[in-house]
Amino acid sequence: MRPLAFLLVVVFPWAMASSAVELARQAAEAWLAGKLSPSLEEVLRASPEEAPKLLERYALFPPPPRGLSLNLDSPRVEGNRVLFPAAVGEEVGEVVVVLEGGEAKRVYFRPEGLALPGYLLNPASGWGFLLLSLFFGFLLFQPSPFRAWLLEALALLRAYRGLYLFTNLFLYGLFALGSLLAYGMPEMARAVQALFGGALEAIGLEEATGKGILVLAGVIFHWNFGQGLFLTGLLPALLLGVPVFLLNALRYLVFGFALSPALLGAAFLVHLPTLLLELQAYILVTFGGLVLLAKTAGGEGYRKGLRALLLTFYLGALFLLLAAWYEAWEVSVLL
Repeated sequence: MRPLAFLLVVVFPWAMASSAVELARQAAEAWLAGKLSPSLEEVLRASPEEAPKLLERYALFPPPPRGLSLNLDSPRVEGNRVLFPAAVGEEVGEVVVVLEGGEAKRVYFRPEGLALPGYLLNPASGWGFLLLSLFFGFLLFQPSPFRAWLLEALALLRAYRGLYLFTNLFLYGLFALGSLLAYGMPEMARAVQALFGGALEAIGLEEATGKGILVLAGVIFHWNFGQGLFLTGLLPALLLGVPVFLLNALRYLVFGFALSPALLGAAFLVHLPTLLLELQAYILVTFGGLVLLAKTAGGEGYRKGLRALLLTFYLGALFLLLAAWYEAWEVSVLL
């Protein structure tokens, strides 16, 4: 029995890992040689029948950047992923090969700066995010600047209720339109969904799903707040609101297309609270940008408009906080 136990415990896992590394190495070589990735020109010139498959393949195997150097002799195995050190000039990173069912399902280059900070995936960060969330909630129910800002933000919504209602109807309407369009083009919608999945995979968001609800909630909030609310929300809204309005008009149409019930099925109802909360956060900062435009054009001055924008940004962050906890629970428990 001892030789058999040795084979099962030591030799067999080692052989499986070795086989996975070799499979990943072959896939990385083929990807680097351009055998797996369609070019963007091919995707754009493809016929309507071929375009969805090419776009999906482009999402799963984005072309390697020019000048990429790849070290295939130092692999690192993380679950079903094999990672090889790589660099483009002075920008270091790694080529990630995702294996499923004995074949490479995804290959892409991830620069070091694009990956999530390692400390976010630490259990201590998850507990810290929980404590901060509870403390923030406590302050909202006590006489504090945080409660005062919340009440001022809600008063702003009432003062500009017509503009707020228009922003909601317009952007939620575009999301609904995108969802309806997906019923007529399900294959293209799945390809766009693969593009979103590829972007989230590239930053390492999928890795957080195995770290528990607390860590996942913190990672979701970090990404949505930093990339969604701040970089593509507040910053363009500072330019008198018009850029963020146009950006979110396009974003909501595409979101609806990729997250339509036509693709998600019954899971759409489970995910609906997440969508409503997150989309409302981005609607709020869009509304704030339009208030900035209205106050500046109306003679009240940019400074007063800026305060209104910052109040909606603050309220949007609160919506993202609620969305992060629900989505983490949804992914960890329901899906």
